[in-house]
Amino acid sequence: MNLIMRETGQKLNIKKAASYYLTMTVVGWADVFTRPVYKDAIIASLNYCIEKKGLNVYAYVLMTNHLHLLVNSDEPILLKDTIRDFKRHTSKLLIQLIKNEPESRREWLLSLFGIAGVLDTKNKSFKFWQNGNHAIEIYSEKFVWDKINYIHNNPVKAKLVRKPEDWIYSSASNYMDEESVLKVHCLQPRLQTYS
Repeated sequence: MNLIMRETGQKLNIKKAASYYLTMTVVGWADVFTRPVYKDAIIASLNYCIEKKGLNVYAYVLMTNHLHLLVNSDEPILLKDTIRDFKRHTSKLLIQLIKNEPESRREWLLSLFGIAGVLDTKNKSFKFWQNGNHAIEIYSEKFVWDKINYIHNNPVKAKLVRKPEDWIYSSASNYMDEESVLKVHCLQPRLQTYS
């Protein structure tokens, strides 16, 4: 793995040839990802980005209203372009699914995303994702493992599962060498030697 480490760990915009911890959040923190059809749409879109857009995923978790990723991309593809395209595609896809799939919250969700779209000058209609990705550039091995552990324990802290590897929409199962819905590059911790 080619994680580029920085000394600062400050919030930065996504840049070329760097690895990031990203958080993408649904407008209004709406709990959209409670239905399998919406979660599966995100996984399918991530798989497409992995296969066709050079996205490298090292850890992820899809929660009810946000997505955490530890990622970079193969050069010359820019990570910021891949993430922009991912958000644009999934926004349109998820709005279509909300309109067409059985959904008891349809009116409320479409109203929420419609109002957010009207308030954002960059949008023409609906806005699904909040602006930004809360991009934090990877700057140390400790930071990487802190974020991987945070990502994997997110569903446990939310009391959705007892063990991290039981959450289907997470890379925790990958790290336990179990079946998973998304292929990720599992990192190996460096062994400490003492003299």
